[in-house]
Amino acid sequence: MRKIILFMSVSLDGFIEGPERQIGWHRISEEVHHYVNERLRGMGAFLNGRVTHELMAGYWPTADADPGATPTVVEFAGIWREMPKIVYSRTLERADWHTTIVREVDPEQVRALKSEPGGDLALGGADLAAAFMRHDLIDEYHILVHPVLIGAGKRLFPGSDSQLDLRLTGTRTFGNGVVLLHYQRATLR
Repeated sequence: MRKIILFMSVSLDGFIEGPERQIGWHRISEEVHHYVNERLRGMGAFLNGRVTHELMAGYWPTADADPGATPTVVEFAGIWREMPKIVYSRTLERADWHTTIVREVDPEQVRALKSEPGGDLALGGADLAAAFMRHDLIDEYHILVHPVLIGAGKRLFPGSDSQLDLRLTGTRTFGNGVVLLHYQRATLR
């Protein structure tokens, strides 16, 4: 069965973006980007909310056409264009680039998607992650912690009344100070 893997970048103080959706504080070196490409290349689909999808769709379809694009940018542009994408949105009317729009998170539909053949499913976006967490649908957490405190913005994890125990299964420190934390659910379902 495929797994749903939350794959996100976060500041050391727990934010995914600044107060005005700034992400310029991300420390994406060639080494980090190469790791991300390697990990995401084998995924079966990207699962994103509308905001994350529109951010990605605004850049990646033609990122490799920029003469200054690095090899890792060129590579990820191809990965992103070819990867099936599922966008959860109540307002998005249409989307290109192998994208299916789903109106709401239905746990049974998600479980059926997990049972299909193919690679794991990469989950992105804090709001969508919160919805998946409410339905207990996330199997692994791959969090890239960036060595910066931004002070305010949107937190990766909202407050919750429930506890979810995780087991650390791996770490990796990159040359620029970014640290990958890889967690799995402590109890199998």
